[in-house]
Amino acid sequence: MESEQLFHRGRYRNSYNSITSASSDEELLDGAGVIMDFQTSEDDNLLDGDTAVGTHYTMTNGGSINSSTHLLDLLDEPIPGVGTYDDFHTIDWVREKCKDRERHRRINSKKKESAWEMTKSLYDAWSGWLVVTLTGLASGALAGLIDIAADWMTDLKEGICLSALWYNHEQCCWGSNETTFEERDKCPQWKTWAELIIGQAEGPGSYIMNYIMYIFWALSFAFLAVSLVKVFAPYACGSGIPEIKTILSGFIIRGYLGKWTLMIKTITLVLAVASGLSLGKEGPLVHVACCCGNIFSYLFPKYSTNEAKKREVLSAASAAGVSVAFGAPIGGVLFSLEEVSYYFPLKTLWRSFFAALVAAFVLRSINPFGNSRLVLFYVEYHTPWYLFELFPFILLGVFGGLWGAFFIRANIAWCRRRKSTKFGKYPVLEVIIVAAITAVIAFPNPYTRLNTSELIKELFTDCGPLESSSLCDYRNDMNASKIVDDIPDRPAGSGVYAAIWQLCLALIFKIIMTVFTFGIKVPSGLFIPSMAIGAIAGRIVGIAVEQLAYYHHDWFIFKEWCEVGADCITPGLYAMVGAAACLGGVTRMTVSLVVIVFELTGGLEYIVPLMAAVMTSKWVGDAFGREGIYEAHIRLNGYPFLDAKEEFTHTTLAADVMRPRRNDSPLAVLTQDNMTVDDIETMINETSYNGFPVIMSKESQRLVGFALRRDLTIAIESARKKQEGVVGSSRVCFAQHTPSLPAESPRPLKLRSILDMSPFTVTDHTPMEIVVDIFRKLGLRQCLVTHNGIVLGIITKKNILEHLEQLKQHVEPLTPPWHYNKKRYPPSYGPDGKPRPRVHNVRLSPVDEEREETEEEVHLLNSTTL
Repeated sequence: MESEQLFHRGRYRNSYNSITSASSDEELLDGAGVIMDFQTSEDDNLLDGDTAVGTHYTMTNGGSINSSTHLLDLLDEPIPGVGTYDDFHTIDWVREKCKDRERHRRINSKKKESAWEMTKSLYDAWSGWLVVTLTGLASGALAGLIDIAADWMTDLKEGICLSALWYNHEQCCWGSNETTFEERDKCPQWKTWAELIIGQAEGPGSYIMNYIMYIFWALSFAFLAVSLVKVFAPYACGSGIPEIKTILSGFIIRGYLGKWTLMIKTITLVLAVASGLSLGKEGPLVHVACCCGNIFSYLFPKYSTNEAKKREVLSAASAAGVSVAFGAPIGGVLFSLEEVSYYFPLKTLWRSFFAALVAAFVLRSINPFGNSRLVLFYVEYHTPWYLFELFPFILLGVFGGLWGAFFIRANIAWCRRRKSTKFGKYPVLEVIIVAAITAVIAFPNPYTRLNTSELIKELFTDCGPLESSSLCDYRNDMNASKIVDDIPDRPAGSGVYAAIWQLCLALIFKIIMTVFTFGIKVPSGLFIPSMAIGAIAGRIVGIAVEQLAYYHHDWFIFKEWCEVGADCITPGLYAMVGAAACLGGVTRMTVSLVVIVFELTGGLEYIVPLMAAVMTSKWVGDAFGREGIYEAHIRLNGYPFLDAKEEFTHTTLAADVMRPRRNDSPLAVLTQDNMTVDDIETMINETSYNGFPVIMSKESQRLVGFALRRDLTIAIESARKKQEGVVGSSRVCFAQHTPSLPAESPRPLKLRSILDMSPFTVTDHTPMEIVVDIFRKLGLRQCLVTHNGIVLGIITKKNILEHLEQLKQHVEPLTPPWHYNKKRYPPSYGPDGKPRPRVHNVRLSPVDEEREETEEEVHLLNSTTL
């Protein structure tokens, strides 16, 4: 029969009036072994039945409450498991939005009844602003705490302040009267470990002792960080942005944004940064902020009981995280919009902006760096850039794109090797080895010994009259009578050339160690290491261009702007452009990245060079692969994420992707009115599918709806507990009207209200590019494939991801022929020149073998040969 051709895998879109069950992003046949945790939330209801006051619901029989068949009053009280999702499942966006609209209508209808209802309505309306306010406050406070603690523990590797143990090196010497301007980092109150242990401040013995203590503290911090992560919160490792992107797309990862993850990530982030590993705290701050948003959302029923609404809070929280990470509130909003958010309505834009504003205000009030700025490496430049500098800026963009492409491939290859070998089974050992190598190599080089944020600050800073860094060791050819901001270009001294060699070694070290560090089992951000690599390269290029302009100011490219005694080139600006280019090459961010860096400098004048470098890095990186590092890690971890940035360029159809395939088992279907309770329970016990299509009858095979396995189990168990007469031979009815039954028949069980009456469907001839767009824009988990109302199969998000991966790995994009829009398509040929075999496992109707094949049948290709 044709019903045996129907497909038996997949998930369905549950309408808002269904009893909700978690529908896995895995195929429906993968539902075996799922532990059913029947827990519910208070606002879940069965909306197509008559609703009584409170949480009392009455099932109807064709609109009549009192039925002669004594139908089950299924939901006299909340049923555990209704309206929740299991771990590693995908939410139903459409159902959640409908559920929120129904809640909003219910509140509006009652607000005029009493002052209390009006108060509840106002509370509901303002709850969105309250939750983002709390999120911003918590994000700013935690960011300030992390900044202060990380600075103190970083300096602890070198020494300690005897006058006040909680002071870092800079704070310790602020109040000292013995500190000179030339040696402002030296004061009697600050003691190195060599001075404390062996009593020597200089000499080989002092150097060796400080070296040993540096390695000791680095290993101690790294070991403590990875141990806390492993024991208390495994989800606290890594950057967190790939998982947050996946969660915002509708995926459920229980515990990833919980209180334990927040607490452990906050502590271990400080330890990881202080250990000196090639990582940053900016990326994990987004995870920390989202944890705050998730926790506060549970204080408001509007968000705690609706997963789609909760993701609006998480989008605002991610904006707050970037706001405190870089001191860039506007950049944070754009980052949330461009990089992480999947659903971003206009009201979420306003609330994201407000959350970023509150978070930045709190961090500014804390003033963790003592410079009245939100970040350590805030800079301001006072000299303009010139047109000829676009060429080195573009070169930096090329370098950033090449670095991004290399890093993504190398890091993904290493992470894949970690997953597939025994080395991945020993995360503590891996962290200790990486930390030891980092500490041993980093200490001799002053630029790698520095905290990465301090390194970026030094590279960004322009050389003024008060700078004592080796990078500013220029020879003065003219006697300045007064201190001015703009110092003319000068020949480089020996300190500059020594610093360049040290920076070259630091560049190689950072490139190699960042590849092996990102992805280890400690909190590890990628923003700061990428910016450091770009800043090093940019500073080297900037010094080279500066010296070239000084010694060859008569060249035609310099002649108009770089006169003798003019301040022409700003090497710090090149460092900033290089940092943006490298970060853009790794993440493929564009608009948000330019705005973030612009807010770091506070100057509109440098927008053009930043845009040129960032766009160049993106173009060069895209030439080697369109995936950014976060998308690559999403794919590596197998998360069900459909990237909206990818274009589907193939000409396959829904029939090519749907299940079942040839030789697949027939679809397990339910009929609407001629199955018994025993029949359904047998099907549930003998299969592992998470849902079953409901058809009119074995003869007609017309689609009626879709019933979840979990809903069926709950409904039958509830019926047996609450109503007498429900036995194994009781007829189960999904139809609106119960069929006529003999008088001696047991009481029927009507389950129409748990049936999804409007699952999304497409025809078998729907192009896959349209299907993929539907999944992306509506956030679907699955859709049914039909032909004239008869179910042929189902397409799930997993099917689409597998199809995209298969096409990406094995097939070049299929280009439509020139006569694609003609009435009749030509035969489709494979790469070997032979016609592709046609699908025979989907039978629309009996076909005469001698009849000429129709256009529809020619278009059904066997996707296994694609």
